[in-house]
This record gives sequence, C-alpha cells and structure tokens, in this order.
Amino acid sequence: MRILVTGGTGQVGAALARRAWPHGIVLDLPTRAELDLAAPDRIAAHIEEGGYAAIINPAAYTAVDKAESDSVSAWTINALAPAALAAAAARAGIPLVHVSTDYVFDGSKAGAYLEDDGVKPLGIYGASKEGGEQAVRTGNPRSVIVRTSWVFSASGTNFVRTMLRLAASRDEVRVVDDQHGCPTSADDLAAVLAAVALRLIEDPAAPTGTYHFTNQGETTWCGFAREIFRLTAAAGLKVPQVKAIATRDYPTPARRPSNSVLSREKLARDYGLSARPFTEALGEVLDDLRRQQ
Repeated sequence: MRILVTGGTGQVGAALARRAWPHGIVLDLPTRAELDLAAPDRIAAHIEEGGYAAIINPAAYTAVDKAESDSVSAWTINALAPAALAAAAARAGIPLVHVSTDYVFDGSKAGAYLEDDGVKPLGIYGASKEGGEQAVRTGNPRSVIVRTSWVFSASGTNFVRTMLRLAASRDEVRVVDDQHGCPTSADDLAAVLAAVALRLIEDPAAPTGTYHFTNQGETTWCGFAREIFRLTAAAGLKVPQVKAIATRDYPTPARRPSNSVLSREKLARDYGLSARPFTEALGEVLDDLRRQQ
C-alpha cells in the first residue's frame, strides 16, 4: 500500500521517511517538482495517478512573519492545497491526515486548549492554517486534523538548532518568557501521524475529526532555551546565559499566541496514543546533533 507524504524535506516529512513502517507500506515522498503545493490545480492528477491508500500532509508555509507580507503564498499552500488534497482524497475514497497548528488560537484562554475551543488566529499564518482545517473538514469526511506546536528535530529550521547556533557566538541570549506552550518532537509527531493513518486505512470506522498532539511538559520559550542549555552543559559544552524578556521586548511582524498549550486527552481516548516528556525527546535530538558534528 502506498501512502503519499507531502513536504518530505521538512522536519515532520523527514521524520516520517525515517520511520520503520509495517511490511507492505511504501511511502511516496514527491519532490516539489513532482508535487508543488503552490500549484493546487495540479494536485488532483497526481493523486489520481498514485493509487494511494492514504495521504499524510505535514507540508505547510511556516514562515510566520514572512506570511504577513506574503499572504497569497501562505493561503495557497496552507488552505488551497489542503482543499485540493481533501477533494482528491474524497474522490479516491481514501483518508487524509492533515497537520495544523496552535496558531489557530489567540492564546487568551487560561489552561489547555481543547479541540472544540473557538479559534481566533492573530495573523496570516494562523488564519491560513485555519482555512486549511476548514477545507479538510468539509472536503473529506474521512480526515483527521492533528494540531501541534513548537516542533523541533535534529534537522531543518527550529528553535533548538537556532539556540545552538546562537550559543556558538554569544555569551548571552535573550528569549521571550511570556509565551507558554509545549515543545513537540518531529519524530514523536511522525509516530502519531503514522499510527492514525494506518488505523484509518485498516478500519473504515476509525475516529475522524480534530485532535491535538504535543510532548508532555509546559514551558516558555525561555524555559525551553534553558533546558536546551542545561542538557548541553551536562555534556561538557560551553553555554551562554539566558536572559528572560517579554514579548514586547522582541517585536515581530506577526503576533504570537501567549498560550499555546494543547490538551492531548482526546487523542489518548480515541486512538490510545500518549506522549513522553519533551525533555526526553530533546535529549535524543541533542545527542543526534552532537553525532553530526
């Protein structure tokens, strides 16, 4: 059985490619030249020719600040492309697993966000991802949307790699300490997406709808940075001092939600999938990065 995975060079797509899949499962990870989500009108033909058993769509326009001045690209990739994927999957009679984001919320809630809490994105990126969610929900009844947050891995562009890069040249780093969320390992998220997709393939009555997945452990960006450097120092490496700052001290084109904590209870109930602490996953990623040096 063939599973189409979009965004194969991204953090989550690469993690899906690294996984050990059951015998008989083959992933198709097309290049941008083969499947360009910026050209949604070409998606249907690719899926019709693919003979797929399911689609996993972790690909997205994730340049949060750039999206404020590049809204057409953000909406095309984050909303129109998922609409085309959902419609083509529905015609083929196959399930779609779509990755979304905490940025669909405005962060004003006290406590963890539930899947059915009202959305209120603060910028173009979040709004375009919410548009993609709506397109998937309405376009294919056999779809699962998995919202996540603060994804990190040993590859690609992410907060962990940024902190380590800054540590190489600075004695102090200033990091926002009033935005709260849950870091998420790309490998752990890939494991969830794989489990959901396989169950949808095997069981036509498998649950559908919107779910949340992150690793365990709530922190701030500053707290995340301190944990990165705590583990790095434990390995005998030099680390900078971390200075906590407020969001207002680090202005960006796009506003960020102050609370990105997502409840995982629904996923655990419906799919039996749990999460390990982000600190455990972070240790593995740091070990991987040291081996790459």
